[in-house]
Amino acid sequence: MSRSSYDVIVVGGGPAGSCVSNLLAQAGASVVVLERERFPRFHIGESLLPTELAVLDRLGVSLDALGCVRKRGAVFIDERAGRRSCFSFDEGLPGTPDHAHHVERATFDHALLKAAAKAGAEIRELHEVVDVELGDASGVEVCVRELDDARNEVARHELRGRYLIDATGQQAMLARRGKTVEPYREFGRAAVFRAYAGLAPEINAELRERGDILIFIVDDGWMWGIPLPSGDLSVGIVKTKGKAEPAVLDQAVADSPLLTRLTAGAKLGPVRVIGNFSYRNTAPYGPRYACIGDAACFLDPVFSSGVALAFAGAEKLAELLAPALHEGREHDAALMQPLSEHMRPAYEAFERFIHRYYHTRLIDNVLLAEHDHSHNLRSGVISVLAADVWRDDNPFQNMLMRARRQ
Repeated sequence: MSRSSYDVIVVGGGPAGSCVSNLLAQAGASVVVLERERFPRFHIGESLLPTELAVLDRLGVSLDALGCVRKRGAVFIDERAGRRSCFSFDEGLPGTPDHAHHVERATFDHALLKAAAKAGAEIRELHEVVDVELGDASGVEVCVRELDDARNEVARHELRGRYLIDATGQQAMLARRGKTVEPYREFGRAAVFRAYAGLAPEINAELRERGDILIFIVDDGWMWGIPLPSGDLSVGIVKTKGKAEPAVLDQAVADSPLLTRLTAGAKLGPVRVIGNFSYRNTAPYGPRYACIGDAACFLDPVFSSGVALAFAGAEKLAELLAPALHEGREHDAALMQPLSEHMRPAYEAFERFIHRYYHTRLIDNVLLAEHDHSHNLRSGVISVLAADVWRDDNPFQNMLMRARRQ
């Protein structure tokens, strides 16, 4: 039987929302997740990072059991100059996990949502939030449209909670409602991507041998190649200039000898486009609410940091909110200040890494350079690529944080 009052209302059932609702339910809170889609549903962002493994253990989700592709690292490729460099996670600084995974996001996100339900969270799919009231000193109120699978409204519900978590991804419900979205204008502007199905068996074997993500350096942007559990190859391009349209992707693949070889004879999936890249929410928390995942900050996906940062924010939020609910402190406007402080170095590390990727010679001097493998700088780069950014012994990250943006 559905209730109308909860300790916590979570809006959005993606990785951030599923993670925080799972952890809060484990801590004994009554949690409802309001998700406007029906899972499984398509989502981009198939390449995960090593630091997510420990969180997944807490959530009760095994990626090996899901049949995901093990990812040993990242390969940066500049075919124009005939240069490439491989960064393996097992060469990171001590303590950095040695592998990650590529996933089908539809399957992965659904597994996370089901794990949250198993932990005790109530999941309401096809429930779209149409209004939020944060002003009541005794709680928050949410108006929800219940939809059928054809997206027709079948009912409206008024829910009440002690706390609201915005995990709406790039919809960024509260940030757009409050006009607190601040864009990063110097990163990629849009992505165009598709899946290539029916790869030759020898190509699949080649891609899965290490499971690396392939990152191609191209004019005014970059491309990715990700081997998926289905056997497809996800290929996309992010551009900083010009139009984001299917012809741009098709031409870029045709111009790449490696991608032309990998996708020869493959069946082309539908082309998809995502715009409005890179922003931060300048008001990510307040009285009885907090934003996590892409609802708090979305960075250019060149280093695949999205899910790792979403999990990190969800873990810290749950750590702060669970005892506050127990002690009746959830109304404190400064409750989530430690969350903001916890996430700041991670956001800054990736923001500076991405900025240097686009606007300095980092590609030539670091990502494609010959490294002395005995030097900690290379290991430091790998640990940042693994999202192992909550440490103070990384010479590369420390260099990023000291550098002044020109």
